[in-house]
Amino acid sequence: MNVKTLVGNGILAALYIAVSMLIQPFGFTNIQFRVSEMFNHLIVFNKKYIFGIVLGVFLTNLLFSPIVAYDLIFGVGQSLISLLITMACCRFIKNIWARMAVNTLVFTFTMFLIALELHLAYGWPFKLTWLTTAIGEFVVMAVGMPIMYALNKRVNFEKTI
Repeated sequence: MNVKTLVGNGILAALYIAVSMLIQPFGFTNIQFRVSEMFNHLIVFNKKYIFGIVLGVFLTNLLFSPIVAYDLIFGVGQSLISLLITMACCRFIKNIWARMAVNTLVFTFTMFLIALELHLAYGWPFKLTWLTTAIGEFVVMAVGMPIMYALNKRVNFEKTI
């Protein structure tokens, strides 16, 4: 990994943590309204962002989660699995909006892992928790699509890292 990629991923991880810290009360509930999840869309621009996203999720869960052990397994695992699925799908999808839509759907669907985590940790009903966490994830990712698209016009995420 070159220095540019390393620094870019470090900055991304720091941004993920900072944004998560701002919304901390809403990021670890059964709704999971974690605004920093919109950074997951960076994967559709360049697969090298996977390192910064996963590191950001790991450190955020380590620093702020009330159920650290669960979040380090399920939260980081869900992010990594979703990012890898999106990367595999994006090999066949060229349109950036379609890529972000697929990414949104993948992250929304895989919230069953977070629902399982919350079911195991707190005994919350699995199906209802999956529904609420999936809705929260979908909203954040859907709102994040035009934001990340607009930022890409200014920053060019494909070449930044």
